[in-house]
Amino acid sequence: MATNPPSGDNHRNGMVSDRSQTYNPTNDRWVKRDSKTGQFMDQKADDKPFKGVRKEK
Repeated sequence: MATNPPSGDNHRNGMVSDRSQTYNPTNDRWVKRDSKTGQFMDQKADDKPFKGVRKEK
């Protein structure tokens, strides 16, 4: 993936690795999951998905 200057300014380029997100229809929230362990990490406070995290199908 191409990077835009300035480099080294502590922002992420591209997708977050080793994480995925899935939708929980019971409480209408997106939940972030660690791909290595399968444990749930975080849940969004609103109904929009996480930015930069791949979606599970």
